[in-house]
Amino acid sequence: MRKGRLTLRFTTAAAAIAAAATFLTVPVATSAEEVPADLTVLPPTSTEYTPPKTSWGDYDFSATYQIENLPSNRILFVRPKSYGNRVWVTDEEWKKRIANAERSDAGFSNEGQGLNVGGTKGFADWVKTNAFARRTSMLVSPSDGQLPALTPQADALYKAGRSGWVPDQEFDWVDDFDSWDRCVSRGFPASMFPFRYNNGIRLWQAPGFAVIQLEMLGNRVVPIVKPGEKPAHWPGQVEAWMGNSIGHWEGKTLVIETTNIVSGDSATHDVAKRAASPLNMATQNVPPFNTIPMSSEAKTVERLTMMGPSSLRYEVTYSDPEVFTAPWTAQLEWTRDDSYEFFEYACHEGDVQVRNYITASRAHREQIKAGTSTAEPDGRATFAKQFDFDPVAPARD
Repeated sequence: MRKGRLTLRFTTAAAAIAAAATFLTVPVATSAEEVPADLTVLPPTSTEYTPPKTSWGDYDFSATYQIENLPSNRILFVRPKSYGNRVWVTDEEWKKRIANAERSDAGFSNEGQGLNVGGTKGFADWVKTNAFARRTSMLVSPSDGQLPALTPQADALYKAGRSGWVPDQEFDWVDDFDSWDRCVSRGFPASMFPFRYNNGIRLWQAPGFAVIQLEMLGNRVVPIVKPGEKPAHWPGQVEAWMGNSIGHWEGKTLVIETTNIVSGDSATHDVAKRAASPLNMATQNVPPFNTIPMSSEAKTVERLTMMGPSSLRYEVTYSDPEVFTAPWTAQLEWTRDDSYEFFEYACHEGDVQVRNYITASRAHREQIKAGTSTAEPDGRATFAKQFDFDPVAPARD
């Protein structure tokens, strides 16, 4: 019984993911970045490009962006170890990425609608013209592209955590599911990283504010303080899934500091004390299970810089000394695409799955106890392994 139940869940999810990620139109977005001769060197973010200004004097970043080209190009979050300390792929590896993108473009079809649309359009142009397409990972610090180790207490909570993605876990109540399972939140900063679908971002600006609208589960209203003003974050006991963000300008870069992110872990049986993982496994090559804890000391510093008229560099440094033994930093490229459309993400509407999993799990255990059913292989076992690969990396880990 379990096998059929889980196979249906993940087969359906895989089909939805594939359908949503198949079609992508990518405008050409060149940037000021160049690949250095030493492929282990990460150049500082260029501020050579000067964006236009709003009527009130801030640099104008308002646009619709997409980050689907990063997973499409198999730029993983954690770097494949075979790249070592290389930030950039070689010319030969880059040619392979171009060939893969050209095959994807060649498979484009606009015949039929919805699930029948396939391939990409203009993806190869982005791979050929944007230096970020030659990155080996989104994670740039530590220099080896690997996440710092968890602290001993955080590692114990991670391993004891529960979610819909943990193999061999039964379901008894809503506290067995993570916030993403329950359509509440993908977590922060997890929400800012590419997923397997719905990778649109809109940035809006008004005097004293920036608003970041995410295509899936999350919007952020960011007050912008004036030069010389000190950011005043919420009191420590006040927390939100996307945290408390306050921005300021440093030259042409918008800097956003976020604290007060919902803290907790996935091991607790108190659903009110569960946190979302700072990294969600729907981003290619992050730790599995969505059970990394988050302490009240968690903080991010994001830096948004326009690299050209259609290219924005997004950099985030995450620190949580109670969970990670060192901070880590990731960089992404947002590609401007004002034709990208957002549609309703109706995650909660008609969602009966959490109740169904609990009911089915309890019934299956009763059947085993009564001798009318037997334990069967768990379809979630695959999520315990690394299943996202960069096809141009020198060798798989």
